[in-house]
Amino acid sequence: MAPIGSLQFLPPSPFPAIKPVSDCAAILRQTPVFIRTPPQTKTPSVIRKAIQSQNHKSYVYPDPIPEFAAAETEKFKAELLKKLLKQRETFGNDLRMVVDVCAEIFSEFLHKDYGGPGTLLIEPFTDMMLAIKDKKLAGAALAARASMLWAQSYVDRDWEDWNSKQHK
Repeated sequence: MAPIGSLQFLPPSPFPAIKPVSDCAAILRQTPVFIRTPPQTKTPSVIRKAIQSQNHKSYVYPDPIPEFAAAETEKFKAELLKKLLKQRETFGNDLRMVVDVCAEIFSEFLHKDYGGPGTLLIEPFTDMMLAIKDKKLAGAALAARASMLWAQSYVDRDWEDWNSKQHK
């Protein structure tokens, strides 16, 4: 590719001639293609140095609060049981065991990983589904989905309520 001013020259591409010279041969035309490229601009060294010298501060999430985790787990367990009772036929006699499995995994997540809004992860809910399946209990996907929907709706808000009450 050879530059011509601010244009770059691409090698010609072959196009067949409109009328062949004979039955056996054809004339190939070479058509040049030009592509305009933006002019190269350099960042002034003063701006570049200012950008590099900026201290990049990362947000550090607070540590999990054990009291919040325990209270939220109890609330989660009661609400999940109430929600899944509406579909009792899916779970049969395994309903309480399914809720216990979900609550145990959710509690572990809240105690170890949840640090407030922005830290709710998908992993505990996939872990719930896998654990319920591993124990050969019914309704794994339904229970994990209900758990996730509840957590998305309530956990961050409950965390903010908890912390606003603690600081008063």
